[in-house]
Amino acid sequence: MKKLIIINGPNLNLLGKREPEIYGSETFEDYLNSIKSKFDKVSIDYFQSNIEGELIDKIQEVGFSYDGIVLNAAAYTHTSVGIGDVVKAITTPVVEVHISNTFSREDFRHQSYISPNAKGVILGFGLQSYELAVESFL
Repeated sequence: MKKLIIINGPNLNLLGKREPEIYGSETFEDYLNSIKSKFDKVSIDYFQSNIEGELIDKIQEVGFSYDGIVLNAAAYTHTSVGIGDVVKAITTPVVEVHISNTFSREDFRHQSYISPNAKGVILGFGLQSYELAVESFL
């Protein structure tokens, strides 16, 4: 059985409440239950933090033993050299995910420190972006 983890960064704990016109009205916990049901032959763990160092620690912890990481570093995507560096340092492949199309938003969101070392990037498909990322590991 493949072992994947979804790692979400800052403010994604507010899904369902935060800017529903961009991020939708479903909580991530509800969505996670549906994605686990859909991919019942895959072990899917979940971690969320608003703290950059905790995200780096979790990526280091799972980055040599899991089959894949689905990473939505949120705003840290565009600012964190540290998260970019840890993605480069680990052996587990990472798919960078964004709910919104970051290229249709502010210019600073067009830069990613993760993309150069990611297996791939999926953005703009709402929560379905996570499902597409999981499928990429199967």
